[in-house]
Amino acid sequence: MMKILFVCMGNICRSPTAEGVFRQQVAEARLNHVIQIDSAGTHAYHIGEQPDRRSQLAASKRGIDLSQLRARQVQPQDFTTFDYILAMDMQNYRLLQASCPVSEKQRLHLFLDFAPQLKVREVPDPYHGIDQTGFEHVLDLVEEAGKGLLNHLRAQLNQ
Repeated sequence: MMKILFVCMGNICRSPTAEGVFRQQVAEARLNHVIQIDSAGTHAYHIGEQPDRRSQLAASKRGIDLSQLRARQVQPQDFTTFDYILAMDMQNYRLLQASCPVSEKQRLHLFLDFAPQLKVREVPDPYHGIDQTGFEHVLDLVEEAGKGLLNHLRAQLNQ
């Protein structure tokens, strides 16, 4: 079983969107039995809340339901529980590095490193945007990175 954790700041926009998109990709690939997915935030701003309504709206237009997800904060045990801890941006990557035991640092990655063709490394935070375009852009990015991650995991799992 491979365990994947997506991480952003508050766990209400980018990381739950990545979780929802990747859950769908894993289900379509029929790999639910070997890949477990979760998301969390580096900060405790929104613990227990649903994803931002704008994230939910953008995702629902693509057939992805985020309504059952709830925000949580990264916990110390996540660094040993999850095989891949995927940060949405450098700020959160650095925060994860600062909390991660040295022996577990190989688990930390930037999510967009699984989509080098995009030529960007960070998923921008759409939270303070004035319209839906930022949330749509997040979906575009995480869909591409999800494909790359899925191919990477398939190779590791011999699937």
